[in-house]
Parts: sequence; C-alpha cells; structure tokens
Amino acid sequence: MRQPLVAGNWKLNGSRTSVVELADAVASACGNLPIETLVCPAFVHIADVCGTLDGQNLRVGAQDCSDQSSGAYTGEVSAQMLAEMGVSSVIVGHSERRQFYADSNERVAAKFEQVQSAGLTPIFCLGESAEEREAGTTREVIGSQLQAVIARCGVVAMKNAVLAYEPVWAIGTGLTASPEEAQEVHRWLRAEVAAGSAEIAAGLRILYGGSVKPANAAQLFAEADIDGGLIGGAALDAADFSAICRAAAG
Repeated sequence: MRQPLVAGNWKLNGSRTSVVELADAVASACGNLPIETLVCPAFVHIADVCGTLDGQNLRVGAQDCSDQSSGAYTGEVSAQMLAEMGVSSVIVGHSERRQFYADSNERVAAKFEQVQSAGLTPIFCLGESAEEREAGTTREVIGSQLQAVIARCGVVAMKNAVLAYEPVWAIGTGLTASPEEAQEVHRWLRAEVAAGSAEIAAGLRILYGGSVKPANAAQLFAEADIDGGLIGGAALDAADFSAICRAAAG
C-alpha cells in the first residue's frame, strides 16, 4: 500500500512572517492525517519553516537545487546544503524550471542524482505542453524526461523517488486533466518503470500536479495510480490545502 503524499509548492511567494503563519496553519490542520504532507517554501524561508514545524508531523522540501555539489557556481544551492538545513525532499524538473531557466532533461537528471547523493528524496516532475498534447506526443515527451534519469541513475533510483505528472497546460490555467486522463498517464508511467523493475514500480508514488483544488481532489486521488498531489496555488491557502490533504487521506 502506497502512502499518499501531498506536497505544497509555495513558489516565489510569501514573507518571513506569512510563511511561518501558513506553515503553522497547515500543521494544525493536517498534522494528524494518515498521509505524508510536505511544504516547499523558497530557499530563504526554509530555516524559518523548519523551525516552526520542528517536532510536528509535517516535512519541509525545497523547490530546486544545483546540478553541482560545490564549486564556482555563484547563486546556486547544493542538495547537501539543503540536507543540512533539514529538508527531506527536493523538487526537480518542475515545468517552470524547464521553461524559464532552460533546465534540460540532462540537467534535471543531474539534479536528481545530486538530491539522492545528499540522502534526500527527489520529487521528479514530468509533463507535456498543450502543443505537445495536441500533437499526440505526450508519451514521447514524458518518456524522454523519464529515461534521461533512468539512463543516468538506473531504474533502482526510482525506489527512493517520487514522480509528479504535471501537464504544463494545466498549471496555473484553471484547466485540469480529467481523472481518467491523468490516470492514463500515471498508469503508463508506472508501466515504464515496471519494464525495469515491477517491484519498484508497484511501490513508486506518482503525484498529479495541475490546478488541483478541493473540488476535484477526491476524484483525482480515487484513481488507482494517483498517489497524491503536487499543489501550487491552492497550497497558499491553508483551508484549501488542508481540504486537499483530507481528500488524499480518504
């Protein structure tokens, strides 16, 4: 049985005061649910959020990391640095990183490797654009994203990872893949991993990300291969986020 996971990606939002208040509100609402709950603030807020959540049943993640472990890479933050701050997971390959910061499949694979080398769990995002979906190349696109990591790290690396399917056309647009559309992709992703190891694929958690809201969360999470969500906008509202977490808890 795969434990559901709901991760809130706060992106470039919040002040020191507001993120601490949000973390505290989420902990109060979700701390006793039988799921794994994760919040991912901006780098500069990680220490404050970790301090707020110390001893509570919530984990803290990071939104990205460097593809390098150390060296002359001004402005970068390594996975090992994040581990020392107390995070448990790092998002890699988010569509915004791919779109706005030129994160290629190869760079994402390098980041994935860095996260695992630091003893952390990568939340590995995959997804296709509206144009790619309309062209019928969804499997080709996300397959190439997945295989870049498997080629570098091996399918065994999926044993200590989380996948997050995030159709780019559904992020911040209000559009959402139907439960059936999302399930079709999740099932295919699990089958791709199963080609290398059925055992690892069976235990692999695959999240859905793309305009998940309290109104649609229960239907999405009811699908057999959807194991929770990577939540963007709704994660900034404690009431909405806790409602999504309760839907994941069943």
